[in-house]
Amino acid sequence: MQTLPDNDSDNVPVKMNSDPSPEPAKVLHAIGLMSGTSMDGIDVAVIDTDGSHVHRRGAFATYPYVPSLRERLTSILGQKPDNSTDIADITRDVTDAHAEAVTDFCTRAGIDPADVDVVGFHGQTVYHDPAVGITCQLGDGARLAAKLGICVVNDFRSADVAAGGEGAPLAPLYHAALAKPLEPPICVLNLGGVGNLTWISPDGGIVAFDTGPANALVDDWVYEKTGQRMDEDGRIARQGRVDYDALKTLLANDYFEAPYPKSLDRDHFDPSPVAGLSLEDGAATLIAFSAGAVAKAQEMLPALPQRWLVTGGGRHNPVMMAALRSLLDRPVEPVEAVGWSGDAMEAQAFAYLAVRTLYGLPLSLPSTTGVMQPMTGGVVHRP
Repeated sequence: MQTLPDNDSDNVPVKMNSDPSPEPAKVLHAIGLMSGTSMDGIDVAVIDTDGSHVHRRGAFATYPYVPSLRERLTSILGQKPDNSTDIADITRDVTDAHAEAVTDFCTRAGIDPADVDVVGFHGQTVYHDPAVGITCQLGDGARLAAKLGICVVNDFRSADVAAGGEGAPLAPLYHAALAKPLEPPICVLNLGGVGNLTWISPDGGIVAFDTGPANALVDDWVYEKTGQRMDEDGRIARQGRVDYDALKTLLANDYFEAPYPKSLDRDHFDPSPVAGLSLEDGAATLIAFSAGAVAKAQEMLPALPQRWLVTGGGRHNPVMMAALRSLLDRPVEPVEAVGWSGDAMEAQAFAYLAVRTLYGLPLSLPSTTGVMQPMTGGVVHRP
């Protein structure tokens, strides 16, 4: 695997300095775990990194949540975390599902767990409201470390939120590490449950923020109407027509006028403007809403990117990609066009951030989360 150049970082979008390191750091074998706001399952990926360079990107796999656990998670979405027995039970079960995923992944990929230096454990986000200083990712890092016998880093967002940041997005430093060989400026657009972008300037600066909904609203709409978890390949939306009155109402949300950095909870937007539409028209309108949110985000960028590179599940939806191409002013391509894996990137990012945590390097910047200064984070659990 090609070794990528150093990931320079700083706190402004126009210039970044190299990570402080008196001598080259040891390259670590790191596994990353990610379960996004779409709650479709657990992504597992392995990389070799020193927290600045990405030396190798290895195997990747996804482990779907069992339906009962997914339903229990859905039932507590948007609820402020508490110390209830139910939350504790779900946290335990989420953690154990991650442990089973790592164990199976190592077996199938031929990885000896003794050779893994660290596991980056994002956990399952169920509540995110940085305005009141709360972000909650369910997962017990100590329990996972004990089950695996491997060092675990989790709780990546809390330190940033406590310091006044948005706590999201956290993948931009990894995006910048991967994108260094590409001609800037570029935008990496992640379309998970919520959309977020990373804009990388010609001199390596970073701007990042959540754009708005991505797949969450249309997934919920299709599930409510059909019991299907998603509109696979956009087949339902392709049969519908966009209701432009409903779309105008959706895009009038104050979030789109707020300056970046900014972030969202999965359930920030009210989908009621599409309530009276048919299944097909509602799906088409909600996809147009997600694409329109990205177009509004583009208007805020310091400069237009040379290209948009799209990661996350939304890149598999041809209706979503067509909507983006019709609204944006530059080529829109899946990240596979430059040799990356869009399915693996989020999990890879948390492997990368776990190593940065071990080396005391920042996970977030003022221009990515709005925190006052470059911010370290994560909690380390030794087995």
